[in-house]
Amino acid sequence: MGILLNLFHLTAFTAYSFTLYQAMFNLNIPILAQRFKDFDPGQLKYLTIWGVIVQSLFFFLCILNDLYGSHKVQPKKAPILRRIKDYFHAAFSFPLAMFVGVTFWSLMFVDRELVLPKALDPYFPWWLNHLMHTMIMVTTVIEMLVAPRQYPRRSHGLGGLGVLMLSYLVWLHFIYYKSGIWVYPVLEVLSIPLRIVFHITLFFFCCLLYFVGEYFDHLLWGKRKLAEDSDEEFKTQKNRRW
Repeated sequence: MGILLNLFHLTAFTAYSFTLYQAMFNLNIPILAQRFKDFDPGQLKYLTIWGVIVQSLFFFLCILNDLYGSHKVQPKKAPILRRIKDYFHAAFSFPLAMFVGVTFWSLMFVDRELVLPKALDPYFPWWLNHLMHTMIMVTTVIEMLVAPRQYPRRSHGLGGLGVLMLSYLVWLHFIYYKSGIWVYPVLEVLSIPLRIVFHITLFFFCCLLYFVGEYFDHLLWGKRKLAEDSDEEFKTQKNRRW
């Protein structure tokens, strides 16, 4: 199982590195370049790319943890790499991957012109679309199935997720301020009050996904003590021995 887990992490990291390279350097869409001619941060304007970057960093952490960390279900003293990996998955990797995948494909089902107009098809390969919007959900679910983790305190996990989402929201409005164009066409058809409701709804949906990840992790691996609680117990036992 250890070799297969290592191979999965290496394969996922390679796939996301390839996806990032293709998106950042080989994806050229003249229509969008013209729209954002006043200010264009490239693919970094999309939450999808933020999600791919997060997955790349996460699976790189997984590889480091495979080499120097631990895969024990509940280690008494988790190595620092294991703690970072566990927090990254809980706060960023799982909720962001599911958020991007679910919202993208839901809007595609309702009206694809709101997220990926047909005019972009000649420039945006279908396989790259699935690497960016489908694979992120598949790999994060597989990771949850094959590797245990210790969830952080909810305030810490949700706090990190909230900072990430608010950072992107500020970035989204900064791009609009500089270019006069909304990154996502769906925002152009909403009035200001509906736009606010839309943002708030998506923010709470993303937070809900954090709880979904925590619930299924406990369902799969058993409800374990929080990482901080395990540390306190370890320190207490150590003090007692002295």
